[in-house]
Amino acid sequence: MFKKVLITGITGFVGSHLAEYILKEHKDTKIYGLVRWRSPKDNILGIMDQINLCLGDLEDYSSLEKILSEVKPDVIFHLAAQSYVDFSFIAPISTLQANVIGTANLLESIKNLKLQEKYDPIIHICSSSEVYGQVKEDEIPIKETNSFRPASPYAVSKVGEDMLALQYFLSWKIKTIRTRMFTHEGPRRGEVFAPSNFAKQVAAIEADKQKPVVMVGNLNSVRTFMDVRDAVSAYWLLVNKCTPGEVYNIGGVETMTIGDMLKKLISFSKKKNIKIEVDPKRLRPSDVTLQIPSVKKFVQQTNWKPNIKFDQTLKDMLDYWRDYYKKIYE
Repeated sequence: MFKKVLITGITGFVGSHLAEYILKEHKDTKIYGLVRWRSPKDNILGIMDQINLCLGDLEDYSSLEKILSEVKPDVIFHLAAQSYVDFSFIAPISTLQANVIGTANLLESIKNLKLQEKYDPIIHICSSSEVYGQVKEDEIPIKETNSFRPASPYAVSKVGEDMLALQYFLSWKIKTIRTRMFTHEGPRRGEVFAPSNFAKQVAAIEADKQKPVVMVGNLNSVRTFMDVRDAVSAYWLLVNKCTPGEVYNIGGVETMTIGDMLKKLISFSKKKNIKIEVDPKRLRPSDVTLQIPSVKKFVQQTNWKPNIKFDQTLKDMLDYWRDYYKKIYE
């Protein structure tokens, strides 16, 4: 049983769900969260009295060293990142700074404090399926051994993060375990990500705050979808059952195009005759259009399987944005 867990990115989408999962399923585990002073705390308002927030910044080495020396965590879930692919094309340097240098700062502070010798913590480094880039049809389903073909600055930053984790394991015996998570959605997902953005638009249409047209980008990309609540249960199994130094794909079992996902989402709406229109500004300079994972390696070690149907994920996401508009316009 882990006594102390540190989550970087605890105020974010996945981090907040992971904190809730641990509080519910592992009540004796103390949760610490790395937060920047300016980080919005909306996602963790319901659990603020049950967690311990530590002010710091991944880009400030001294703050990390101070937090780690005080908390002495058994497990670190490193989830904080600049995770918006489209923004990485606009701001590649800040993306690399946050994801690569931020991760290097975290691992370097663990090394310099000699935490691997004193407490031997497990560090989950959250890479991404984006590292695989545009795969070929004969490479489906994507295995962990597949080549890297990063198609965005964000993906390049995740390759760097991924390889840093491996290097610190090989060189310093720091117990890093890497994941390459495939598409995961759910309530509280940032509105810049396609499924959540579509759900917000549908909710706005229902609230008569938008014309009955959903603006979209590329709808032909194929994705395998999963619920974030299944993702965080997988992360907990990862640090309990998986092998340090290794990398694991994690993903769902429901595969469809972005267009089919949108049609499914619209079918759950109270409004009828919602139209779809392509906005050229939503198209990326280069895109990843085929993402179907092999999760055999992870399942063999953990017996994990997703439990939440993607229909339910979409309904919950739509309800989240309906509540958002109710609160604004009540």
